[in-house]
Amino acid sequence: MTDYSIMMPFAPRRPEQLVPYAALTQWTSASRLWQGQGNVGDTHIAFAHAAASGFRVPMGTSVNLMPFLHPYDAALRAQTMAVASGHRFVAGFGPGGKSLQQTLLGAAYRSQLDAIREYVTVVRALLEDGKVDFQGEYFQARMSVTRFPRPPVDIGLGVLRPRMAELAGEVADVAITWLTSASYLRDTVVPALRRGAERAGRPMPRLVAIVPMALRAPDRDPVELALISNSGHMSLPHYIDMLQRSGIDVDMTADPRASGQALIDGGAFLYGDRDELAVAIKEFAAAGADEVALNMAGVCMRHGGSTVIKDLTTVLEEVAT
Repeated sequence: MTDYSIMMPFAPRRPEQLVPYAALTQWTSASRLWQGQGNVGDTHIAFAHAAASGFRVPMGTSVNLMPFLHPYDAALRAQTMAVASGHRFVAGFGPGGKSLQQTLLGAAYRSQLDAIREYVTVVRALLEDGKVDFQGEYFQARMSVTRFPRPPVDIGLGVLRPRMAELAGEVADVAITWLTSASYLRDTVVPALRRGAERAGRPMPRLVAIVPMALRAPDRDPVELALISNSGHMSLPHYIDMLQRSGIDVDMTADPRASGQALIDGGAFLYGDRDELAVAIKEFAAAGADEVALNMAGVCMRHGGSTVIKDLTTVLEEVAT
């Protein structure tokens, strides 16, 4: 059975701005609250604030970028959030773009996949064994954390392309996609996850699809909503490549509106009334997603948070039937 969850539609400037979405997660059929990497506040602090305010719900990061956090700090924060929330916590990670790596680290990772494998190795050892002694090309750690009873932590990886999906199949508990169509999940991501898991002799990770969408309304331009919430990703080389692999051609320099329309036509941005959205969302479940996170960032940017709360409630009620 597929779960349906909520993606924070903006990066909160103040921790209390996350509380209404944590409350919505607690009061509806939503299975988890997700928050991405932002540059205005720390994700874990906002989550902890919500938990301390009485909304102890399942939470997950989608995804924290590795150059910002040493794996020891990543493990410690994930453990802290499992305790604070009282639920299984999903700690999602990704390497970020090469330009970000260059800016923060002085050079991009020579091998993206090897760097990710090392990072996960350190985080998992700390979470599962309470200690690590690892010397790699990209990360070194000879440290320990105090072990005590707590809810589990799942290690997630952001997945866009086949090689990353295969690696997630080998080493991750959860694979997290962003801006992917249901057909791309079915034809590319799921087979790659399965190959990696079979090679490692382990179960295939859970697949979480974070899907941008908007309910149809007379005052809404779907292309505008697709662009204001996704234009940054649509300009990054690894996203452009993933979209092209799924048959969606985007060129934000030449024609942004055509690129936004291509996103809608290709099923990477969903737009429709409540019935149409429910059908489109369930296509992700049929494609192999174990969980679909509803991402209404475009609606939030154009129409505000109260509208998003209303729309999320409507769609969650529809998909639950």
